[in-house]
Amino acid sequence: MNGLLAGGSTLLTGADGIPTSLGLFSSEFLGTLVLILLGAGVCAANSLNKSHAKGAGWVAIAFGWGLAVFAAVYVSGPSGAHLNPAVTIGQWVAGNELTKGVPATLGNMLVYFAGQMVGAIVGAIVCWLAYKKQFDEPADDGVKLGVFSTGPAVPSYGWNLVSEIIGTFVLIAFVVASGQTPSGLGPLAVALIVVSIGFSLGGPTGYAINPARDLGPRIAHALLPIPNKGDSNWSYAWVPVVGPIIGAVLAALIVPALLAI
Repeated sequence: MNGLLAGGSTLLTGADGIPTSLGLFSSEFLGTLVLILLGAGVCAANSLNKSHAKGAGWVAIAFGWGLAVFAAVYVSGPSGAHLNPAVTIGQWVAGNELTKGVPATLGNMLVYFAGQMVGAIVGAIVCWLAYKKQFDEPADDGVKLGVFSTGPAVPSYGWNLVSEIIGTFVLIAFVVASGQTPSGLGPLAVALIVVSIGFSLGGPTGYAINPARDLGPRIAHALLPIPNKGDSNWSYAWVPVVGPIIGAVLAALIVPALLAI
């Protein structure tokens, strides 16, 4: 797949070997789709009635999301496998290229954001298809939304925002300190930092640490014909968007200054 995206089509790659806008979009779309399909999938497996994995617990969720990142980074190498607007913003603030040969211009960033958001929505829809019959079963309030999006264990939007800022700061600090995109760090390295964040910092809010990861599936939840799904909790939806953006900006400003990158 990387070969197809990187060099198999002039629509996706220019003569200089640098991905075109379509190539960047396709790479981020595919990677984010895989991320959300597998990440939401482990939440569905753990939460939905009549799932064989129901009750697998937080360890399964943390590792499931980490392995989702592992898989997603592999399939989105041409764009640098951001998979997350916070990563894209962090690279821009830090003064880095988005990936080799791709400057952090507004136009390029918008291409990344579009690929990430559309991929997240489609990934959530495919997850729903995989668990269609489980979604048709009755569930406690909030369980079906919890497959798609995050929510606070203790609702306190100001402190929930702080939790998302801190979790995202750790992620973006890891990326920026290495001066590379996630694909350059290696899929396993990125997967393990996501697992670590899940175990250590995920308890308060479910650790979105990615605006597309939360907002895209939340939109899918609002649109899909899921029986007795409840509302999409739009009053909270700004927290997992704003928090990761603030965390990314802070990490991109502070970490290079401390490390003199």
